[in-house]
Amino acid sequence: MTSVRPKLKPDTPKTVTAWETATGRVVYMTADHGWTSDPTELGVFTGEAGDEALAKAAAQEGIVTDPYFMEVSADGAISGRETLRETIRAVGPTTHPEFSRAETA
Repeated sequence: MTSVRPKLKPDTPKTVTAWETATGRVVYMTADHGWTSDPTELGVFTGEAGDEALAKAAAQEGIVTDPYFMEVSADGAISGRETLRETIRAVGPTTHPEFSRAETA
């Protein structure tokens, strides 16, 4: 499954994000192409390294679902056009603090 999302320029810092198929949790690709649910441990990719990371993620369909690029700053902070969407994915629902993943994960 793949969603159409805005294309990021090669020199834009990005990470690969997806949903962990077994649990439905949001996960991020680490610098060594593993997966973490901790957004402070995500890998930052640019250029061909980004294309390679996305290709490796796509080859892991089944472990993860719908991998795609997410814009981040050079230090790995969520940034760019989809900041609100990605922050909600990282922190949890906006309906009630009881359901937030912040400080409970």
